Amino acid sequence: MLSYPSSISLSTRSLNHMADLIRARRKELRSRWRRLPAGRQALLALAHLRNGDTPARLATGFAIGPTTAWRYIREAVDLLAATAPTLAQAMAGIARLAYAILDGTLIRIDRLGGTANRRY
Repeated sequence: MLSYPSSISLSTRSLNHMADLIRARRKELRSRWRRLPAGRQALLALAHLRNGDTPARLATGFAIGPTTAWRYIREAVDLLAATAPTLAQAMAGIARLAYAILDGTLIRIDRLGGTANRRY
């Protein structure tokens, strides 16, 4: 199989944040050895999330096995999910807004204050 260099339109901040989460998890688990360092694992997971590349395809590019790639992606997604707010927290934040966009859908909110406001 041939491999080629590619790029991902993500910020370095995103990569560093993901790598920091992975490093903290490895420290918590007292993991002594991994096939990829935390930064490369973060890049692997972000490449999957951003581009939708399959674990088998990413495994070739990162010189690891497909099962290892799948495990690394799963671990990273679980770490990101753990940092997300709960539904109750998200709804509490939305309650203070005039409108909310969920999955790209504009949700109409019927709370308008004052006579100067109008419905769109």
